[in-house]
Amino acid sequence: MSEKIGNPYMDMDSGSFDAETYLEKLLKDCSLKQIMDTEAAVVKDTQTLHSDMQTLVYENYNKFISATDTIRKMKNDFKQMETDMNLLKDKMSTITSFSEQITGTLQGTRSQLCKLSEKHSLLKRLQFLSSLPAKLKALIEEKNYAQAVQDYTHAQKVFKQYGYQPSFEGIQSDCDSIIHNLKKKLRQEFQTGKSAQMLTEIGELLLQLDERAPDMATEMLNCASKRLHDQIVMLQDQTERDMIEFVDMGIEGFLNDLTLVITSYYDMFVAKHYENERDDFQEQALKDLNTFLNLNIDIYLNLVQDRVESDIGFGDTQVMLRALDRLHRRLLAMRNICRGIDIQRNTLDIIINAAHQLCEAHQKNLKDHFADSLSSVRLSLVSAKSDSATGSSLNDLITNLYVSLIEKVKGILQDLLVFLQTEWSFNIKSGYKGTLCVESIRENLLIGFLRHIAKVMNSFGDTSSSSPPNLLLVLSKTCLEMEQNGVHVLITLVDDLYEIDSENSATLTHETEICSEMRETAQSLLDTFVRLQGLNISQMLRKSVETRDWLNCLEPRTVRAVMKRVVEELATIENVVASLYDYTGTARTHEASSDSSRKTHFSNLTNSKQQFRSNWSNYTPSQLEPSYVSNIHRLFSEKIDIFTSVEFSKVSIVTGIIKISLKTLLECVRLRTFSKFGLQQIQVDTHYLQMNLWRFVKDENLLNFLLEEILGSAVHRCLESTLMEPNAVEIICERG
Repeated sequence: MSEKIGNPYMDMDSGSFDAETYLEKLLKDCSLKQIMDTEAAVVKDTQTLHSDMQTLVYENYNKFISATDTIRKMKNDFKQMETDMNLLKDKMSTITSFSEQITGTLQGTRSQLCKLSEKHSLLKRLQFLSSLPAKLKALIEEKNYAQAVQDYTHAQKVFKQYGYQPSFEGIQSDCDSIIHNLKKKLRQEFQTGKSAQMLTEIGELLLQLDERAPDMATEMLNCASKRLHDQIVMLQDQTERDMIEFVDMGIEGFLNDLTLVITSYYDMFVAKHYENERDDFQEQALKDLNTFLNLNIDIYLNLVQDRVESDIGFGDTQVMLRALDRLHRRLLAMRNICRGIDIQRNTLDIIINAAHQLCEAHQKNLKDHFADSLSSVRLSLVSAKSDSATGSSLNDLITNLYVSLIEKVKGILQDLLVFLQTEWSFNIKSGYKGTLCVESIRENLLIGFLRHIAKVMNSFGDTSSSSPPNLLLVLSKTCLEMEQNGVHVLITLVDDLYEIDSENSATLTHETEICSEMRETAQSLLDTFVRLQGLNISQMLRKSVETRDWLNCLEPRTVRAVMKRVVEELATIENVVASLYDYTGTARTHEASSDSSRKTHFSNLTNSKQQFRSNWSNYTPSQLEPSYVSNIHRLFSEKIDIFTSVEFSKVSIVTGIIKISLKTLLECVRLRTFSKFGLQQIQVDTHYLQMNLWRFVKDENLLNFLLEEILGSAVHRCLESTLMEPNAVEIICERG
């Protein structure tokens, strides 16, 4: 191939092909087989080319024959055509000569015909003018004002040309009088027009009758204002219709008329240029139109807003938003229709305001629901005697209160989500106000309600209130549930539903703040519960100490009934608290089998105390005062905080009640004076308390310390400080 390209003598397809050179080269370079193959290829190509040439000839043979016939026929046709053309030329020459003869003959008559035609046209005009007054009257009677004005303006051209002639003065004066009366009639209808379309038509006619554009523009807006005011008055009376019907009536009536007035006014006074008016007329007309439009839009939207406010909390929110969506679409269409006009207000403000008001209504509904729920809880606690109140019943109250609050809030958050549906033409989150509105659903509604819950519940823990203890326990546990689960569930729900990024916002309330408030409220209520229960037991102990004559006591044979009652009360409280605060952290389960060891311990303690106290009686005042011994003993004792906050556990709660009760008993004992038997009765009572209260507390040393303080105080206040034998004390307490 490269040889063929470089040497054209070797290329069979080239015009310079040299057969001899090609054959010599072939015989020199190729083998016999290659020469034979080349021969076969050349023969095959030759046969192929021969076949192709035959096919080409056969295919074009008929075309050649047909072309020959066509050329022969054209030859004959051109000869005939040449003959016809010569004949036509002779005839055209004859026609031209005849035309010149006719023109010369009619030259004088043509000028006469032109004059006659002009006179005929003039006579037609004169005939039109002569019948114009009667025709105008007929058209006005038929209320075909547009045709009457058109005929009059058409006749004005003739009057300007021939009005100076006496014969036309009467006709012109009659027409002017008729048109003057027509103007009065049109102005009356313009002022009392029943529709904006009529105002537009009449305004166009008056402008054609040379009325001043500024006066007409002002009058048109004034008349349109009266008509639109009537529409507003009519809409104010449609209070029985639902929101969609109300908005549809406003769109079909008020907004349609307003749109027609705006477009007509714009086309008549803004889009057109009036040569006889001042240069700033169009600018002033557009300014007046903007003022007129926004004033009426404000009036109508204020009416819609009043209707929305009246429906908030009573009507269907979905229906209200569907109506506002239609109104929003209509106002958007008006913006596109009213070119160059700025509608300053839209329905988005109404929708956002409706969302705010609906939030307020829902917030009030939530507060009322919460108040009713609390009333139900209190009624349940009152109907079931506090003595018979069990942990399961309190758990049911807590569950019902917690679940009802959570579900109520969830339902309201779902209801408010209707404002963000994608089917609406508006998007309240698109603007700054809308974003604030969505955030206010979170802040004002949810966060505000959660804080309301904490505030109301905290008010029950006020020392001045007379709340039942079990109510405090229920409310405290509910707040704790809200802190552990409810707050997170609700805040996560509102953030997810409304796509609020509260984690990265500096203005939104964080979840931990509300959880902290809930926990503080729960702590306050629980502390109040402990103080109240401690006060109730303290009252029993105080009365038992103050009403007894400790100087004239008999030898103790049994435990006083008040101590048994105290143990029973604490057992009841523990059962109730245990079902709510099952403390499993560091609490210990005390086995009944260990009672003997604890009795022995306190017995030994009592015995050593007896020996210690008996030694006090050997001291004389000059040697050492007993109060000094007690003070020295206190210096090396750990101070006990009685009114500290308790933990959310059974043991901590009951321990707090016991501390308050025993502290009260201690203070009461310090204010009394005891005989020997009175001291021994205190010894029996304290031992009984130690035998039964140890299982309620976490730290037995605390219990033992307080009981030792009580017994030691009685020893200080005893005239004859002789304690009972420990075995006798145990027998009495076991029998007690």
